[in-house]
Order: sequence, then C-alpha cells, then structure tokens
Amino acid sequence: MAYTVSEIATALGAEALGDLSLEIDTASEPATAGPRDLALAMSPAYAEKLGQGQAQVAVVWSGCDWQALGLKAAIIAPRARLAMAKLTQMLDRPWDIEDGIHPTAITEGATLGEGVAIGPFVLIGKGAVIGAGTRIAAHVTVAPGAVVGENCVLLDGSRVMRRVTLGDRVILHPNAVIGADGFSFVMAEQSNVERARATLGDTEAQIPNDPRQHRIHSLGGVILSDDVEVGVGSTIDAGTIRPTFVGEGSKIDNGCHLGHNVVMGKHCLMAGHAAVAGSTVIGDRVVLGGQTGVGDNLKIGDDVVTSAGTMVLANVPAGRVMMGYPATQMTQQIEIYKSLRRLPRILRDMGNRQK
Repeated sequence: MAYTVSEIATALGAEALGDLSLEIDTASEPATAGPRDLALAMSPAYAEKLGQGQAQVAVVWSGCDWQALGLKAAIIAPRARLAMAKLTQMLDRPWDIEDGIHPTAITEGATLGEGVAIGPFVLIGKGAVIGAGTRIAAHVTVAPGAVVGENCVLLDGSRVMRRVTLGDRVILHPNAVIGADGFSFVMAEQSNVERARATLGDTEAQIPNDPRQHRIHSLGGVILSDDVEVGVGSTIDAGTIRPTFVGEGSKIDNGCHLGHNVVMGKHCLMAGHAAVAGSTVIGDRVVLGGQTGVGDNLKIGDDVVTSAGTMVLANVPAGRVMMGYPATQMTQQIEIYKSLRRLPRILRDMGNRQK
C-alpha cells in the first residue's frame, strides 16, 4: 500500500517539507533506495549514502539541507528511533493470518470472541476463552481453561498452558511457551544445595541416603498484562501457588526465561538470553541486557539497568546501572577493569625496581 509524504509525516507527528504528494511504497537504507522508497537518513553520517541511491524523499535530521542532497521532499525526525518505530508500524503487515477459522483447527468447547482468526492445526481446549479480534497462527495450542484477551497475536507454535491469563494486545512470537511447570524439586533430607546456601559454601558435600528429587507441581499459572510481548522460544514458568506475573507493556526478547513465581513490573525490557530465577521481584522500567542472569529470591528496584552478561547475585536498589560478574555498579566495574589492565605493568615496574 502506498502512502503520500503528507500521510507519513502525519503518522509520525513530524514536519514535512517539499512535495508532500509524492507516494512511498516502503522504507530503505539510503544507498539502496529506489525512487518510491523512503530513505532513512536520520543523521549526517548518511548524507553521502543518499547520493548512491535514487531516493526522492528521506527522513532526515534536524537542520539538514535536504534540497542540496537532491531530494524532492523531506521528513524531519528529531527523535530518530521513535520515528523508526512509528514508520515501521505503519508500513508493516506482520500478522499474515487469514480471517476466519481454518477447517483443521479444533475449538470445540472454547468461547471465541467476535472477529477471532484461527490458522491451521490450532488446538484450543475446552473452556478456553479467546477475546475479540485475537489472531492465532498455525500450530498454536491454548490449554483448557486458559484466557486470552482481545486483539492478541499468538504466532506459529506458541503454547498457552493451563492456568494462564493473557491481557489485551499480548504478542507471543513463534514457539514461546507460557505456563509450563516450574523447575522445582525437593529431596527427602537436606540437600547439598540447601547446606551450601545456609553456610555460604562453607560445608562439604554429602552423599544423600535418598537421592530422589520430588517434584513440586506448579498450581499458580501465569498472568501476562496488557501489551506484553514475548519473543521466539522464550519461556515463562507457572508459579507454584501464586501466578508468575509480567506487568503492563513489558517486552521480552528471544530465548529468555522467567522462573516460577517471578514478578516483573511494568514497561520492562529483557534482552536475548537473559534469565531470572524463581521468586525474584523486578521493579518497573527495568532493563536487563542480553545474557543477564538474575539469581532467585532477589529484589531488583525500579529503573535498574544491567549491561550484557551481567550476573546479579544480590538485591539491587532502584536506579542503579549494573555490570559484571558478580554485578557491581557500572562505574565501579569499569574502575576494576582498568585496574586489572594496569596490573601487569605495575607488577613489571615493581620487579624492575627490585633489581
């Protein structure tokens, strides 16, 4: 679908200059843009590349002399990534799920809202509720009694297990699993793990008389609030007695894991391969960088940010920026790193003095 420059600028809430009637089919990088592409040249670093393509229209930075760059029109984007978000939403049609209910889908005994779309080989259990406008792609499973809100998108192979409730506009990407049983086991006698925790490791391992692990079942389910998004292959385990909970607007990347009983606040971001162990409470607007690990039974305050690869082993007060293993404040971790880099030179100089 084509859009005029005027329509795009209105959708972005941005200023447009030049010939606003020009039509755009899609977006492109400046060097490869065709005459009906919108080139994304949102900083001066892209100016040279505009000349390599054929774009007539570009999204440009504030103060850009767009006419000197050979453009017929320009959209001014002071906040480049926000413009990118609005533009991609406008140009994309990501949910290629046909209207209606595919004949191979099984929905008997479920309650389906108005305008629900269900793809091939979907299984929706008895007593499940699917809200109006929700779209479900191929090979999705929704367990008996689960509740899915309005205008959700469940993509190929995702699983909504028993005792799960999804709010409105939740997006599950392919093969996400919400509500599997938590990883929770107990031995008949005190285990080596329990002894290590109680003594902070100041103990010797013992061979148990009965090594069997007794499974603790998960009865609490999962609640995902409105506008939550869960990435490809990510898993959120059910709570033991109370639900595992994810707050409004939080976004979870691919390959992530939330353990049983975790509480995640509103508008959090969790980047790829991050994991949070059971019963940890995460505040609002927390950002966990890629491959961040968070131990169990911890409290992470509001607005905490962790860098990639951070291992959080203790409570973190609100507003801290954390880095490293074990996690410390980023400023402290950088000083530690600098000191370690200087250590060989210091030792070498000390050795030379002794000679």
